[in-house]
Amino acid sequence: MTAPTAWFVTGTDTEIGKTLISSAMLHALAATGLRAAGMKPIAAGAILHNGVLRNEDADQLAAAANVALSPALATPYLLREAAAPHVAASLEDIRIDTLHIRNCFDRVAQRADAIVVEGVGGFRVPLSDGVDTADLARELGLPVILVVGLRLGCLNHALLTAEAIAARGLTLAGWVCNVVDSGMEHAPANVVALRERLPAPLLGLVPRLVVPTAKEAAGHLDFSILPGWPAVADAT
Repeated sequence: MTAPTAWFVTGTDTEIGKTLISSAMLHALAATGLRAAGMKPIAAGAILHNGVLRNEDADQLAAAANVALSPALATPYLLREAAAPHVAASLEDIRIDTLHIRNCFDRVAQRADAIVVEGVGGFRVPLSDGVDTADLARELGLPVILVVGLRLGCLNHALLTAEAIAARGLTLAGWVCNVVDSGMEHAPANVVALRERLPAPLLGLVPRLVVPTAKEAAGHLDFSILPGWPAVADAT
């Protein structure tokens, strides 16, 4: 079987649009005719709905994908507390194991042509003693998509994250500007500064959307720039 095309989506911080961009990628992948699966390996902040734990981010990825996964595969660590993953996990006496996540990814790869894996928080969020999100990214070994939340401070956050990605031998395949602060002064100048300094192509800039759906966000992005991005299937 041909290995699936896959990416790891990280961000400059939490709450800066990783889920929206990951969902947009899945929407675009499904439009090419591929079997696209989304994973949110670690989700902190789950509520009980009809006897089942649910997480909003994981649900958004599932809605954008066209491969249905069991929660155990899509989100191996679904934690109740909306807190840093290592804190939320400790409250449930759980230790997050990146190898287990890798095993789940390998099982998903048997069912999908393309996989989008969304990280949790930023790139260096602790997962357990001595292990953080960067270790998870390295375990998976996927090209990285960086979501930059466009707001004051994003230059430093983005450049430091890019350095951390490179330091682990991973490839920054592309980056996205997602407008977090629509009133940010000198936003275009910040985008120019990042384009000059980040060693990867800008995939697009997503403005503040009235209805932030995967389809709407995808309309502002050009994923075809990414190496290995599939061509749209011939409808004939």
